[in-house]
Amino acid sequence: KQLDHVMFRMGLLATLRSKKTKATIGVMEDNGVKLVDPMGEMVTPAWEGYATQLVNAEREGLLTALKDVIEREAISMAQEASVFVGKDTRPSSESLSQAVLDGVHSLESHNYGLVTTPQLHYMVCCQNTQGCYGNATVKGYYQKLPGIHPKGQSHPLSVCVYCSLSFSNPNLSLLSHISLSLGVEMSAGERCCSFDGDADHIVYYYSDSAGRFHLLDGDKIATLISTYLKELLTQAGLDLQIAVVQTAYANGSSTRYLEDTMKVIVRCTKTGLKHLHHAAQEFDIGVYFEANGHGTVSRKPTPRDANDKRKNAALLLQNTVNLTVGDAISDMLLIEAVFAIRGMTVQQWDAICTDLPNRQLKVKVADRRVIDTTDAERRTVSPAGLQEAIDSLVNKHRQAHSFVCPSGTEDVGRVYAEADTQESADALAHEVSLAVYRLAGGVGEEPKPL
Repeated sequence: KQLDHVMFRMGLLATLRSKKTKATIGVMEDNGVKLVDPMGEMVTPAWEGYATQLVNAEREGLLTALKDVIEREAISMAQEASVFVGKDTRPSSESLSQAVLDGVHSLESHNYGLVTTPQLHYMVCCQNTQGCYGNATVKGYYQKLPGIHPKGQSHPLSVCVYCSLSFSNPNLSLLSHISLSLGVEMSAGERCCSFDGDADHIVYYYSDSAGRFHLLDGDKIATLISTYLKELLTQAGLDLQIAVVQTAYANGSSTRYLEDTMKVIVRCTKTGLKHLHHAAQEFDIGVYFEANGHGTVSRKPTPRDANDKRKNAALLLQNTVNLTVGDAISDMLLIEAVFAIRGMTVQQWDAICTDLPNRQLKVKVADRRVIDTTDAERRTVSPAGLQEAIDSLVNKHRQAHSFVCPSGTEDVGRVYAEADTQESADALAHEVSLAVYRLAGGVGEEPKPL
């Protein structure tokens, strides 16, 4: 009930953004509100600032705030606006999405109703490419997905999917070429995956015969997809630059495997999907996944004078991946296609590279702003002496790596450590936590050994 005014103002902002870009803008109401830019990407940082400005404006100051955005961006109010609106299955979604529509008013908005977040990104991109990327409908989205299914596959792929109720099972029931088990108990060795409520995060997992749980996260997904795409490019004789974009939280074993064995470029960025997305766009093909399973594949537009092989490679990606944003359904189908084409098992995928044992800890500090980082959050520049202390501690362990970065929401330092054994990773994480506590103004009790 306290978010109606926020959603209304995001409807206003989406209308202004549409007039500015002369293109369709999306507004997705899910576990918050998200504005989708013309090519299905996230809205620019400058307009994130405008969003904050409008939301924080007092009622009597809203008109002034809107005029400020219009003047700064030189927006012609005579320009028509086009806004696509989507919502999830939460009971509050009906009223909140209506508040967005009220904000958009009658300026050619299109209410798609119940959709996943990636579906809305897809439809915005379709609309702004005049249908070149696909049909800007939910039906068009599902018509595109079967292109992922490998030709000549006589039997359906089988995977057990666990998903949030807010995702809505009917989305998966439309995938006729996949044999799905929804919400059942997993068996030893069975390939399983889970989606989050927005259907833009995915992780795979299985349990072995001894009952041990194995998680295949974003690092594993990026490794599987990038190595598969590199094989396709090599077979086609295409000299395209393919890169994997990771964050500091990526497991070191995946980074070394990609760089040393597969000879794939690896770029590290700050955490946050928008940073990964922008870095991925610098390469012909960019694969980016955060460890939590949020990610996708991006590609540069194909030049008009490109040869047939280059065009075919671009078409392959266009028809197998939601290139606009992380999409759990699209990612799952691509992964399942790789399984079918390679004839591999989830255990074989897991064995491609073995994650180094790692540990994450939090250290309470008086002021998180004391901790400042550089090199994509992998090294600290303040407080004085902290990075030197971390370097010294890392050198005591084999295959070790550790860093600390400030939380974005609370006064804590987030410590990550990995090493060749779990015992070493735990010890390193504790040692670095002590250094953070002592040098960055820790509060409360000193971190205790694990």
